[in-house]
Amino acid sequence: MIKLDNFLFQLFIFWYICGVILLSFNLMPSWLEWANAFFLILAGTLASIFFIKRFNWKSGILISFIIFFLSFLIEFIGSSYNIIFGKYYYTNQFAPTLFDVPLAIGFAWLLVMGTSHVLAMKIFPKGGILYAVTGSFIAVTIDLIIDPVAYKLKEYWIWEEPGFYYNIPLSNFIGWFLVALLLHLLILFFIKIEKTPYSNSLWEKRMITLFILLVSMFVLLGFIGRLWIACIVTILLSCFILLLTLRGKTYD
Repeated sequence: MIKLDNFLFQLFIFWYICGVILLSFNLMPSWLEWANAFFLILAGTLASIFFIKRFNWKSGILISFIIFFLSFLIEFIGSSYNIIFGKYYYTNQFAPTLFDVPLAIGFAWLLVMGTSHVLAMKIFPKGGILYAVTGSFIAVTIDLIIDPVAYKLKEYWIWEEPGFYYNIPLSNFIGWFLVALLLHLLILFFIKIEKTPYSNSLWEKRMITLFILLVSMFVLLGFIGRLWIACIVTILLSCFILLLTLRGKTYD
């Protein structure tokens, strides 16, 4: 019998392929809009599974809960009071919502943190502040393509103030970096107190795969929508990140 974690990963791959086809050719029917939120929830769940396997059930669930809660709280504060990320609001494409913030956003941050953690730790296996800063830089790299596509092409959320990058304010990317830095320092804290080596290379590879798939999907949508600068910048930075990981050590 197939394990639940393997089933969820395979389900994600299937859902990913369907999503790429539907979004690329603008075939998404209105009754299937919930698929956007389900995609993020499924991806975030995979990141939670990674944290559980990286640490243990208790610590992995606790880390996942803290990432979800803090990121959701920060998004609520940001969208409600126009601080941290800038002035913006969410549309109704990621229902269900709580306090006008999609619940799927917390899962999205889990995905970002799971993937950026693995990549950053591959580059700086000993951890430390360089790991946290690198992980935050990787998180911002992901957002460099997600935000233009989600805002300009899909209108998943709307910015209400101008910015230098596709009318997205600089404060958004600074906010992303600072939030990711806070969460990476949290993960680093658990690494120090747990003192347990990583021993599941399969899920390490799966997190890297999720990073590649996520970036590739949004870059594809960006090319279709003629967001040339966002696509080129993201490709160059992502390739640079992946090249650095090849020079790093594994968790073995």
